[in-house]
Amino acid sequence: MKKVLFIDRDGTLIIEPPDEQIDSLEKLEFYPGVFQWLARIANETDFELVMVTNQDGLGTDRFPENTFWPAHQKMIKAFENEGISFRKVFIDRSFPHENKPTRKPGTAMLTEYFAKEYDLTNSYVIGDRITDIQLAKNLGCKGILINSGSLSEKVREQNLETYCALTSLSWEDIYKLLTSRQRVASVNRKTKETDILIRLDLDGTGKSNISTGLGFFDHMLDQLARHGNVDLDVQVKGDLHIDEHHTIEDTALALGEAFLKALGDKRGIGRYGFTLPMDDCLAQVAIDFGGRPWLVWEADFKREKIGEMPTEMFYHFFKSFSDTSKSNLNIKAEGTNEHHKIESIFKAFAKTIRMAVKKEGNELPSTKGTL
Repeated sequence: MKKVLFIDRDGTLIIEPPDEQIDSLEKLEFYPGVFQWLARIANETDFELVMVTNQDGLGTDRFPENTFWPAHQKMIKAFENEGISFRKVFIDRSFPHENKPTRKPGTAMLTEYFAKEYDLTNSYVIGDRITDIQLAKNLGCKGILINSGSLSEKVREQNLETYCALTSLSWEDIYKLLTSRQRVASVNRKTKETDILIRLDLDGTGKSNISTGLGFFDHMLDQLARHGNVDLDVQVKGDLHIDEHHTIEDTALALGEAFLKALGDKRGIGRYGFTLPMDDCLAQVAIDFGGRPWLVWEADFKREKIGEMPTEMFYHFFKSFSDTSKSNLNIKAEGTNEHHKIESIFKAFAKTIRMAVKKEGNELPSTKGTL
C-alpha cells in the first residue's frame, strides 16, 4: 500500500509573508532546511509527496494568476533540482467564508486517496496551521505541525492531540520522525470462509481488541498482546456454523503476515527463545524470524477441546503463523493440566515474540546479509 505526505506550501515549504500572498519572485523564500531534509525524505522513504495548498481568491482581482504562477513554478523547479518531485499539486482557490469542501481541512480535492491502494493510517499531513491537523484527522492520517508550540493549546482545545504526531519548527525533526520506522501493519484476509482484519503495532504497550467468536482463542490472543507487549486488534467473522478450523487457521495466517510486514527489513531485531513455567506445566518456545518457515511441535493434549477450541488446532495455529511470518518455531510443553499447558505455550510464545522483535540497534542480525 502507498503512503503519502500531504504537504502544505506557504509556511511549510516556503516562508509566508505578512500579506499571505507570494505574488512575486522577490517574495519567494524557502523554509530553512527544507531542501536538505525533504530531499533525504524523498530519497530514503517510500512516501509519495503531494502538495495541498489554499490560495485565497487565486484568479480574482485580489490575487491575479499572472502574479502567482511565476513564483510557484520557480519553487517547483528549485525542488526538482534538489531531487524533490511532487506527484501531484492540489490548489484550492476559494475564500475561507465560502466553506467549500475542497478547501482544507475539507477532503474533496483528495478523494482519490481514499482508495484501498493507499495506506492513510501511516500517511502524514505536514503544515503550519490547525487546519492541517484537522485535514489529517479528516483523512485518517497523522499530522505534523510546523509551529513553535504557540498552537498547542488550540490543538488540545479541538481534541486534535491524537492526530498531531509532532510539533516543531525543524525539518530535521520531521525527517527523524519519518525515518524512525513505525513497525505497524494491517492485514485484511477475505475468503469464502472467513473475513479477518488484523492491526498490529510491534512497539505497543500490550493493548488488545480481540473478537474471533471463540472465547478461549480470544483469551490466548490477548495473552500474546499483553505478554508480548504488542498492540493487537483482531476482528474475525468465520464460518463457525461449520466448525472452528477455518477461523483459527486463517487468523494465524493473517497474524503471521502482519508480523512479517511490521518487521520490515528486520534491522536491529533480536533472535531469542523463552521458557516459562505455569503451575504443573513447563513451556519452551524459540523463534527465529530468519525467513525460513519451520515448526517443531512437541506438545500432546489428552482433551479434545479447551473451551470451544479443538486441541488439534493448536498445532495448525502455530504452523500457519510460521508459514506466513517466515519464522522458525520450536515449541515444547509438558504438564498435566491441559488448560495450563496451552496457556503456558501462548505466554512463552508472547515472551519470545517480545524478545525477538525488540530493537537493539540498526544492524541486520545475520552474517548472510539478508533475513
